[in-house]
Amino acid sequence: MTLLNIFFIIIGVTLVIWGADRLTEGAASLARGLHVPEIVIGLTILAAGTSAPELFVSLVSALKGTSDLAVGNVIGSNIFNAMLIVGCSAVAAPMAISHSTVSKDIPFALIASILMFLLCFDDMNSPHLWGNEISRSDGLILLVAFGAFMIYTFNKARKDGMMPDEYEDDDEEKQPVDKKMVWKNVLWMAVGLACLIYGSNLFVDAASYVAYRFGVRQSVVGLTIVAGGTSLPELATSVVAARKGQSALAIGNAIGSNVFNILLILGTTAVICPMRIMGINIIDLSMMIISMGLLWLFAYTKYTVSRREGFLLIGGFLAYMAWLFYLL
Repeated sequence: MTLLNIFFIIIGVTLVIWGADRLTEGAASLARGLHVPEIVIGLTILAAGTSAPELFVSLVSALKGTSDLAVGNVIGSNIFNAMLIVGCSAVAAPMAISHSTVSKDIPFALIASILMFLLCFDDMNSPHLWGNEISRSDGLILLVAFGAFMIYTFNKARKDGMMPDEYEDDDEEKQPVDKKMVWKNVLWMAVGLACLIYGSNLFVDAASYVAYRFGVRQSVVGLTIVAGGTSLPELATSVVAARKGQSALAIGNAIGSNVFNILLILGTTAVICPMRIMGINIIDLSMMIISMGLLWLFAYTKYTVSRREGFLLIGGFLAYMAWLFYLL
């Protein structure tokens, strides 16, 4: 049975990589065809699509009474996104970061992380999270913040004239929208998204089974195996986008996914089924904030995440993983 699940892991990874390529191509072509900036596509459509596995896993985990798996999935996925995914993308190809992304988008994701940190504490006088709850009212706060994020994103796109300087092409803008190409791109995005979701779920189910066979704690499984599995779409999509020179799409996907994970996914899950925290601790939450802070710092320097900084992010991620497994 264990060997069969290892085979499922390989199949899941293959589907995720292929699906990421299809989704990236479709999203980038759709952005150009509709004269929408790729950063907006990355922050919304692409982020929502690649965050679907996190939503499914977190919601099902909460409904089954495994809250640490649900919360750990969100925290772990955000650390994966900010450190491993951005790090790997920068190593694949240094990423140019726009001024608005540094001054507005990344800070918004950092604020969302801090908001989650605060909501996880029922008693601010105690450093321990054991027994604290992410309640329905907490979930509503997160969903309201998500609504504000969506309004901000589209308002920013409107103010930018729907096409940032780095993607402007006057001749292309004058061309009418090709409806056939739009539907073709939407179809490829749907196919890619289906492969991403199915492949990720296949990976998570198989990897979780293997982890449980070795007696790994629920919170650690959520922070590592499940978070890694549900973050595969973001990893594959961002790396492929970075290698194709679409750095706005790559960084937008990672940042947007972090915001979606906290505000939409955790908010929706908490409203449907409040989650009690048992194994997640203050270090895990702090690491989520630190990872976004590092990404902001690196992006702020020359508005580029270089290969060296990418390796530093990967190194920080591996150090955190080593710490988690040291506690086993």
